Amino acid sequence: MIAEVDTPSRPESGPAGEHWIPVRARLVVASAFMLFLELALIRWTGSNIVHLSYFTNFVLLGSFLGIGLGFLRVGRTTRQPYYSPIVLAALVLIVFYFPVTVDRQTEGVLYFTSLSTTGPPAWAILPVVFAAAALVLMGPAELVGRCFPELPRLEAYRYDLIGSLTGIGMFSLLSLASAPPVAWGLIAACAYGVLLQPRSLGRYLGFVTFPSLVVIAALAVETFTAGALWSPYYKVTSQQHFLGDVPILDIAVNGIPHQQAIPAAARLQWERQYALPYERAVAAGNLDDVLIVGAGSGTDVAIALSKGAKRVDAVEIDPKLRELGGRYHPDRPYDDPRVTTHITDGRAFLERIGKKYDLILFALPDSLTLVSGASSLRLESYLFTQEAMRAAHDHLKPGGAFSMYNYYREQWLVDRLASTAQAAFGHKPCVDEVGSGQQAVITAGVTADAQRCAAEWAGAKADTPPPAVDDRPFLYLHGRDIPSIYLIALGLILLVSIVAVRAVAGPFRRMRPYADLFLLGVSFLLLETKNVTGFALLFGTTWVVNAIVFAGVLVAVLAAVEVTRRFRMPPLPVMYAILLGGLVLAALVPNSWLLGLPVPLRVVCAVVVAFLPIFAANVVFAKRFAETADATVAFGANLLGAILGGCLEYLSLVIGYEGLLVVAGLLYLGAFALLPRTARAL
Repeated sequence: MIAEVDTPSRPESGPAGEHWIPVRARLVVASAFMLFLELALIRWTGSNIVHLSYFTNFVLLGSFLGIGLGFLRVGRTTRQPYYSPIVLAALVLIVFYFPVTVDRQTEGVLYFTSLSTTGPPAWAILPVVFAAAALVLMGPAELVGRCFPELPRLEAYRYDLIGSLTGIGMFSLLSLASAPPVAWGLIAACAYGVLLQPRSLGRYLGFVTFPSLVVIAALAVETFTAGALWSPYYKVTSQQHFLGDVPILDIAVNGIPHQQAIPAAARLQWERQYALPYERAVAAGNLDDVLIVGAGSGTDVAIALSKGAKRVDAVEIDPKLRELGGRYHPDRPYDDPRVTTHITDGRAFLERIGKKYDLILFALPDSLTLVSGASSLRLESYLFTQEAMRAAHDHLKPGGAFSMYNYYREQWLVDRLASTAQAAFGHKPCVDEVGSGQQAVITAGVTADAQRCAAEWAGAKADTPPPAVDDRPFLYLHGRDIPSIYLIALGLILLVSIVAVRAVAGPFRRMRPYADLFLLGVSFLLLETKNVTGFALLFGTTWVVNAIVFAGVLVAVLAAVEVTRRFRMPPLPVMYAILLGGLVLAALVPNSWLLGLPVPLRVVCAVVVAFLPIFAANVVFAKRFAETADATVAFGANLLGAILGGCLEYLSLVIGYEGLLVVAGLLYLGAFALLPRTARAL
């Protein structure tokens, strides 16, 4: 049956209703710009402020606050949001002149940003970035919100989703093209120029044109003077020099020293850890097939070739690091016909390849960045779990060996990884600690006879954390808790959000009728995080997978809106039951079972399991939203719920990602309990 079409609200008076762009086109453009700007801010600020490489959620939460506030401002003012380009220009200048990078005289692994840096301290720069992100995104959100009263509820939501998909697509294409930030600045300037309707030429030049030119100029200077390559993950800078007669290429990512391209002979002479895997592995005498995960600029590949490897599969997630190695590594390892390069996630490669190896190396795979929108999941997190090492074991030939090395900095971390290898391989590994700073090599043969240790590992100490697992892949977290730095930051974010909402939107009683929509926003963010992390495990932590998942979520939401617009869906209590049933199904289907399926079948099953509750949740939202008395306040309440949801994501550090499904289920039950009685028959 065809559903009743929801009726439009009274058209908004003032400048929004007089805009030269038709409302539907304007809504698509503003929504696309809003999401594009959010992604660009997360990406660019994280590349220049090292703290944000580990707090990507920080800018995301600021964006959610700004978007929610933008919707709540609708109807309270008729002024154009000229503040948005002005604040963006100020933010770009602050970050441009006061970047936060790692002190080049020190070298370390980040443990929740405890490192020596140059630039403003975290307590000074992070609040500035959070507030600026909120103010910048509030402008486009206000422009989006002004379109909602001019259209039927679900039609407006439909065009908002189409615009969001367009924004993701634009940013993904620029990532694919490795476009520098000046391209993002040009798009932002064009969007502001199109959307901000001038009341006078002088005001337009002062409030729109001049700030946009400042943004473009600053980003152009960064683009053309820093000598940076922009990968989908990092701002990559490099510098060549000589140590004696040895050529060296220093590579930094997001302001952090990351790799050095050094001739294999020099690396083996200077640092013993690079030779130890070949000394400890019995199979090193006959290396037909070698797998290197974290191949980077190519030094580990060059060493494997120097040790006689006949075939090397070099896996590297970042195309620009591979590109630098291909161009500048002194040994030219990637030109060797024995080497095959794979630009992908290491865990995903292990899960889909059927080949077996004489030696598998995890060669310093330390990404130094987080998966966007997934709280504390780093690009390499799923490489260091017990399940990942078991996958490495299963890909070894008889007599083969697995080895990993890095500068671990903490004894408990070395012991944790060694105990993980012991659990996966069924016997104690070889553990060699060399140099300073807990530089260590862990080697495990497919059987105990396939390894030759200098001495037996003493075993894990009583305070050593248990092995990381796929559900809680937080290798660098010692305890089962949320670090105090996160708790303090999240508490301040919630406090600032409450004050900002009260100041911008007025009394909270305006949103009281939409408390259930607020909880829908909270729970949906948790559901989205669970899907991002789940697909990262099943298909890789690459930016492509991440973009596809976010786009897939929006497509599922759009499908729910279209179905609700065109057909009479079951009443809300029934839809809530379907939603909770979908959550139960997602909880009952283990990732280990999905990983065992062929990739095409894995895709089908993963999509069904993940997107069924998303579809049902958004049918619930669409039916409820279509009947709200105030579209912008209702939508704003839902968006503000996303802030709390973004904070609750950090519960995964304690309860794991599967536990987020339980929390989401309880929140959905709370939303149903708060559902107005008049809406239960919808």
